[in-house]
Amino acid sequence: MTIPAPPGTVSLSQAFRFWLKLGFISFGGPAGQIAMMHAELVEKRRWISEQRFLHALNYCMLLPGPEATQLAVYIGWLMHRMRGGIIAGVLFVLPSLLILIALSWIYLAFGHVGLVAGILYGIKPAVVAIVLAAAWRIGSRTLKNGWLIAIATTAFLSISLLHLPFPFIVLAAALLGLLGGRIAPAIFKIGGGHPASRSHARFGPALIDDDTPTPAHALFSWGKLIGLTVFGIALGAAVWGVLAAIFGVATPMTQMGWFFTKAAMLTFGGAYAVLPYVYQGGVETYQWLSAAQMIDGLALGETTPGPLIMIVAFVGFVGGWTKAIFGPDSLLIAGTLGACVATFFTFLPSFIFILAGGPLVESTRDNIRLTAPLTAISAAVVGVIVSLAVFFAEHVFRLSLTLAQWDFAAIAIAAAACIALFRFKIGTIKLLLACAIAGLVVSYFPWQS
Repeated sequence: MTIPAPPGTVSLSQAFRFWLKLGFISFGGPAGQIAMMHAELVEKRRWISEQRFLHALNYCMLLPGPEATQLAVYIGWLMHRMRGGIIAGVLFVLPSLLILIALSWIYLAFGHVGLVAGILYGIKPAVVAIVLAAAWRIGSRTLKNGWLIAIATTAFLSISLLHLPFPFIVLAAALLGLLGGRIAPAIFKIGGGHPASRSHARFGPALIDDDTPTPAHALFSWGKLIGLTVFGIALGAAVWGVLAAIFGVATPMTQMGWFFTKAAMLTFGGAYAVLPYVYQGGVETYQWLSAAQMIDGLALGETTPGPLIMIVAFVGFVGGWTKAIFGPDSLLIAGTLGACVATFFTFLPSFIFILAGGPLVESTRDNIRLTAPLTAISAAVVGVIVSLAVFFAEHVFRLSLTLAQWDFAAIAIAAAACIALFRFKIGTIKLLLACAIAGLVVSYFPWQS
């Protein structure tokens, strides 16, 4: 078989068009997005070899934050320096932000219209099934022995029954992993794989191939690491300072800036893992939105392209709208600003991690002392995600939280969604579309009135 020639040089404008397209079609959560990037960049376009692709993915999996977004930033940075990374990351997120702003406005302005309510009625049970599937997917890859299962169980009980804050659970798991990595390192070795093709598969030579030398801008330098880290922190502090100067320190916009920065640093294990923390802050602490709105926001987030952590844009939009920071006549402007603030502070750390720390973290990714705490965190994340599914189920399946009145139609939709996900491996978009139709049909029956 004739091996095709390597592709020609990829211009920044070509990369711009690809990342913009990807931003609009990247459905399916992180697994689907990573698989889509692999199919496009490794198999079809051959911009990067599979080994280099997995090398970058391994790095992103070790970091807090949305790994698919960070992988896009990494590949863009590797190909076109810092501006390429910024373009890739921004275009991966921007379409989702714009779509969620529009959907959030429709939800708040017309959420009680029968058509919209019926669609949401069907989507919310599907979200319960999707969250359970996420727990199963992460758990099957992470919980390789009884000790890790025990960590997951403890995390579930800690957040569900003891109502311990999510950061405390993450810190406790990290310390346990740090200790375990020294005493019993075999227990905390990372297992599993990534959603890509087999490593020995050949797709022809790539523009950035296995033996392509590391470009000069990707070589490690303490000066670049410190300089870019300081610049990123200063940028975040400057934006927060502007918000504080305009609105005041103890106001929703400045509170969102600090809160979502902390949330970004805790996003080990994907968006589902940090949602309990976002719920605790957004619903209980700051009261930007209600518990029911939080569930609706996740349902809307599942229907849009881009990273699932983009639910923070919905939280920010509802918070700005609810608090009416510009008065009752400018709710859309307030909501839009809240969504943008939440998105900026959530994703800024991811850009700093990739652009500043890529070369350093790559060189240490096989060090058990580094990976053991992250393995323990991943185990705890499984328990946290299960607790999230229980929380959603309680609010979606019960007609009254004070009485034992169950919504059997919603339970039936969720059960069918679980069968579709676990047994038939149906895609997220098809599942949500089918459940939305089911919700419309059921919502017009007499017993739903």
